[in-house]
Amino acid sequence: VGDCILVSGTAPVEPDGSSTPGDAAAQARRCFAIILKAIEELGGAASDVVRTRMFITDAADADAIGAIHGEVFRDVRPAATMVVVAKLLRDEWRVEIEAEALVRHE
Repeated sequence: VGDCILVSGTAPVEPDGSSTPGDAAAQARRCFAIILKAIEELGGAASDVVRTRMFITDAADADAIGAIHGEVFRDVRPAATMVVVAKLLRDEWRVEIEAEALVRHE
């Protein structure tokens, strides 16, 4: 909407609809790839991301997911929230991520 791009509940899914295999870090990496592709398709970039929300099913995965977040947004440093939830839509999902970007058109 306008200059704001909202990417809601992005799960670790492959193009064929199957779940991304691997640990929480691999799943987070896939979620961020999907998010950044969506933002780029609308004229934005990773540097436009101002907020992320990460929903995780196991607190023990927080450091691994946070490390991937740091790789993706090292210089951007968006406001970030990580919440442990009881369950996500599919049992094999360890993380689901949302992002908000503010694209400044010049």
